Amino acid sequence: MPASTTTTRLRTKPRSPWFLFMLTLTVTFSSVGCMNEMIMLAYLIGGPPSIEPDFDRVTTQSMTEKDVRVAVVVYAPDDVLFSFHHIDVELAKHVAFKLREHQITVYNPDVVRNWLDRHDDWDKPEEIGEALGATFVIFVDLSKFSLWEENSPNLYRGRGEALVSVIEMDEESEDGEKIYRKEVISVYPLTVPRAASEVTYSQFKLEYLNRLSEDIGRLFYEHYNGDDIVDAI
Repeated sequence: MPASTTTTRLRTKPRSPWFLFMLTLTVTFSSVGCMNEMIMLAYLIGGPPSIEPDFDRVTTQSMTEKDVRVAVVVYAPDDVLFSFHHIDVELAKHVAFKLREHQITVYNPDVVRNWLDRHDDWDKPEEIGEALGATFVIFVDLSKFSLWEENSPNLYRGRGEALVSVIEMDEESEDGEKIYRKEVISVYPLTVPRAASEVTYSQFKLEYLNRLSEDIGRLFYEHYNGDDIVDAI
């Protein structure tokens, strides 16, 4: 896999968390010098630098291209499903929603799930890709998922580990080729755990599924350097 690089460009619309953060820095450090003030002003006007999706960088392809159709499949082992029933179904829906939010055409996750339920002997992601006529299959192998801070029953901290693969389907055959693979290690909140007294279990689970699906989704759509500020605590 090529060495990691970061592609930056100015965005056209400011995002609220970054805008407020940079505005605060501008006010705080306005006496540092004209050059720093000009840099801050440029960020406030254009927004933070964007980061190219890792999938695009590695494969030189894009999920947002015209006529591309994507199926999302999540697999979780029995030990994960024992503690979190249907976490594979829930995560697939969240990832599909994130991709759709960023102009990626995704098959309805209920359609994917119905096919998987009817073909419980499936063993390769390309089977669902061929059945639906997908361009790509995003296969998420979720090896770990938890919501509690280690050794603490009173603190929440979501943790997840997954191996994300992309299979490109051949339009003229049932075959698919694995063209991308990336390990995702996710933690939320990023800095300190959340007291269980501050939020219900169901609400925190929803928040972490949103974060984990974002960590996976960012492999396939553009994001920005300031996006993680709101998830720090």
